[in-house]
Amino acid sequence: MTPPSTPSPLSTPSIGGGPTAPVRGVRAARVVWRITKLNFKARLEYRGEFLMGVAIGAIWQVSIIVFASVLLTRFPGLGGWSSSDVLLIASMRMLAHGLYVLFLGRIQYMNVLVQEGIVDPCLIRPMPVYRQVQLAFFPVNAIGDLVVAVGLFAAALQRSSLDWTAGRITYVVAGVLGGMLVEAALFTALAAAAFHFPATSYWAQWLEELMGTFGSYPLSILPKVASAAFTFVVPLAFIAYFPAGVLTGHGGDMGVPRALAVAAPFIGLVAFVLSRLLWNWSLSRYTGVNG
Repeated sequence: MTPPSTPSPLSTPSIGGGPTAPVRGVRAARVVWRITKLNFKARLEYRGEFLMGVAIGAIWQVSIIVFASVLLTRFPGLGGWSSSDVLLIASMRMLAHGLYVLFLGRIQYMNVLVQEGIVDPCLIRPMPVYRQVQLAFFPVNAIGDLVVAVGLFAAALQRSSLDWTAGRITYVVAGVLGGMLVEAALFTALAAAAFHFPATSYWAQWLEELMGTFGSYPLSILPKVASAAFTFVVPLAFIAYFPAGVLTGHGGDMGVPRALAVAAPFIGLVAFVLSRLLWNWSLSRYTGVNG
C-alpha cells in the first residue's frame, strides 16, 4: 500500500459530532457516499497533487511490472507453473490489493490515529469507529494501483489458454474479493492490537513487504516449511495463489486439500469477520490515548 499524499490520516474524519443515535441502513449508506464524494472532490482541488498521487500508486507497483516482463520474455514458467499461470497469480494479487487500498486500506494508519488521540472523539459520533477510519480521506494512490492491476490482468487473460466460462468468471471475481478480505483481515487484526501496542506499525510494514515479495509467486517454489507458514500462519496463499491454482488446474499440487483451495474466497470472508470481532473486542477495552 502506498502512502497517501495529502490529506494525512492525522486529520479527524469529517463526520458530525455529538452523541446522537447511530446512523444505520439506507441513511448510513447515503452518508458514506456523501462523505466519499466530498473527500474525492477535496483531493481534486489540487489537480497536480491528485495526478501525482495516481502516478505514485502506479510507480509503487513497478517491481511487479518488471517481474511480469522478465517472466514473459525470459522464462517458460516457474515451479511447474506456466508463465501465463504465474501472471494470473500476480494480477489477481494486485487486483485484490488495489481494492483493499481503495475500500479498506485506511485501517493501516490505526496506530497513528491512536497515538495522536484522534480515535477518542470518534467514540461519541453516531457512526462505527471502523467506518470513520475508512472515511478519513480518499486514497488517490489506489487509482494508480488498480490501473496497473487491470492492465496486468488483461495481459494475463490475453496469454491464458483457459476457457473463461461463467463459472470461472464468477470464481475469479470471488477470488479477488476474497483476497481483498484476507489482506483486510490481516491489517484489521494488527489495527486491533494498535489500541494497546503502539509498535504495531513495524509489524504492518513487515507484513506489507512480505506480501509484496511473495504474494505474486507460486508458493510451491518455496521450502515446505515456508509454504506452510504462508498458508496457516500468515495466510498469504489465500489471497491469489490458491484461487489462481484452482482456475488453472493446479488444485491437486498446492500442498493442501483441493477443497481448502477452492474455499479460499469463503475463508477470506470468514477471516475478515473474525478480524472485525477482534477489532470490536479490542475497541471495547480501549481506555483512551492517556490510558
